[in-house]
Amino acid sequence: MAKVAFIGLGVMGFPMAGHLVAKGHHDVTVYNRTSDKAQAWANKFGGRTAPTPRAAAEGQDFVMACVGNDADLRAVTTGADGAFAGMKSGAIFVDHTTASAAVARELDAEATKRGFQFVDAPVSGGQAGAENGVLTVMCGGSEDAYKRAEPVIAAYARMCKRLGPAGSGQLTKMVNQICIAGLVEGLSEGIHFAKKAGLDIDSVIETISKGAAQSWQMENRYKTMNEGKYDHGFAVEWMRKDLSICLAEARNNGASLPVTALVDAFYAEVEKMGGRRWDTSSLLARLQR
Repeated sequence: MAKVAFIGLGVMGFPMAGHLVAKGHHDVTVYNRTSDKAQAWANKFGGRTAPTPRAAAEGQDFVMACVGNDADLRAVTTGADGAFAGMKSGAIFVDHTTASAAVARELDAEATKRGFQFVDAPVSGGQAGAENGVLTVMCGGSEDAYKRAEPVIAAYARMCKRLGPAGSGQLTKMVNQICIAGLVEGLSEGIHFAKKAGLDIDSVIETISKGAAQSWQMENRYKTMNEGKYDHGFAVEWMRKDLSICLAEARNNGASLPVTALVDAFYAEVEKMGGRRWDTSSLLARLQR
């Protein structure tokens, strides 16, 4: 059992922090910008709440965070009353936010300067993965920091791996989102084509999902896509935030991402259709306008 703080109790952070208590049996303190959400978590799981990130971090062995973007992350770490001011020497800060590799390296350097360690550890698996404790966690940081943090992360992870130094976790999450963008567009076009051709969608997917076209998206999203239901999973506005990070990094490292850029533009069209909070499979809705 470790003393752990969790900062950020959104659709991902709320269940992740819960697993630290229920499965990890850790002593957990939480902070959320909306205090009512923190109190609701404490009422459900029995942990404690803190009024600021700094207060949450004080005396903890590990501090986990899962917030919105680079700016949010800086606000809860190095901002006024940020967690870094409360971190004890030798502690580890684990960031589950999907953010830039640049901010991961920046915070790693700041943590080292202050005498504690930092791991960037974005996750994949969505709300269902968080609730079921089966997330994939992509980590960057020193080998020592990762080895110490991994048993704590295990409370909500199915797969957890260190990919390299600070920033490597965020870069790997970018690869993940690049791959998903192309997969969802391909599946959307396939279903759209099958409908236009007069084929039975269930029969088509039952057949091709046993071959090379199979994917998680096909297995888990084709039915709701076919029914025009787009309230299952990761929102378009969140995906666009992630793809903007991918495209910005590609401009820095010289990678060519033509399909990713195109799919991002398609998601912009979905947003204009009123689909900002639809899930990412709503690319099909754009084709069926």
